[in-house]
Amino acid sequence: FESQKNPFFAGKKFLITAGPTHEAIDPVRFIGNHSSGKTGFALADEIANRGGEVMLITGPTNQKVQFDSVRCLNVVSAEEMFNAVKEHWQKTDVGIFTAAVADYRPVNPANQKIKKSQENLSVELMRNPDILAWCGANRSDHQRIVGFALETENLKENGAKKLEKKKANMIVLNTTADQGAAFGHDTNKISILDDHNNFKTFELKSKKEVASDILDYLKTYES
Repeated sequence: FESQKNPFFAGKKFLITAGPTHEAIDPVRFIGNHSSGKTGFALADEIANRGGEVMLITGPTNQKVQFDSVRCLNVVSAEEMFNAVKEHWQKTDVGIFTAAVADYRPVNPANQKIKKSQENLSVELMRNPDILAWCGANRSDHQRIVGFALETENLKENGAKKLEKKKANMIVLNTTADQGAAFGHDTNKISILDDHNNFKTFELKSKKEVASDILDYLKTYES
């Protein structure tokens, strides 16, 4: 990283969620997804590089931050992530929610490993808390919210609905239809929609470059 200390970021407190969540079915199995956490960690490092203060709340990943100033809080489940966000939200200036939080969790996770004793197995699921929506409903005037959405179709239309519903300032959108984008890749192709109805699409880039684009857009949004 080449140091890019910037007055916009200096002294601001950023909260970032990253990675997947794992929702226990039993002690050895879980419901999860393929999120790597790479974008959230890239954002955390780039914000620290620009002089911002970062609280990174991350689900299970193999990623590491490069800046010692980034405070990391490791969680596993959506409920743990929600509680951590609630604890730190009041002292946050900008929330960036990159985590791929599981929408549902098992109602009654088993205490012991479930044995393979029957042909079919049903697991009853319940909704997880909506972290982004809670932050939107509990924000103060100075706080800014950046959400993320992975869509399979109607990118701008679905993004606009999410932007309004979650009371966010910006939504970073991508689609599984773009090669080299979405989960597991070192690259991503994003679009950004903000609450002024500005919509910008970027080329396929490394996730480090994507993080830089998102933060440059946020700085422009505020100016």
